[in-house]
Amino acid sequence: MNDSPCTDGAEGGSCDNSSRILYCHCAYAKVVPEEVKAQVLTELSASGVAFDAVSDLCEMSARRDPAMSRLADPGPLKIAACFPRAVKWLFHSCATPLPADGVEILNMREQSAEEVVSRLLATADDRASEASP
Repeated sequence: MNDSPCTDGAEGGSCDNSSRILYCHCAYAKVVPEEVKAQVLTELSASGVAFDAVSDLCEMSARRDPAMSRLADPGPLKIAACFPRAVKWLFHSCATPLPADGVEILNMREQSAEEVVSRLLATADDRASEASP
């Protein structure tokens, strides 16, 4: 895992900040099932969609890593990590709270890998069609 601005799952792709995806590998806490993390990361990488990947948001928050500020930039953001309240607190504790709107936090502790990947890769058009009768 790295803390670079973007990790691209396919060659020649780009980082599009209009619909960012952040994947946390939860490397140190060992609270997310390994098989869920592995499947989410594999499917994200295979999708060709650009995404940020970090080894552990808890560790980054504890170090007050300056990258937390960049990760919390305004704009639509989907985060695959653990409990939403914990993720929000991690950013808040670094004085870089997540935006109030446009952030979706997916809980790999409780949701299936299929559900997490589906939500991460869903576009605004997909969500609009799901809401339509």
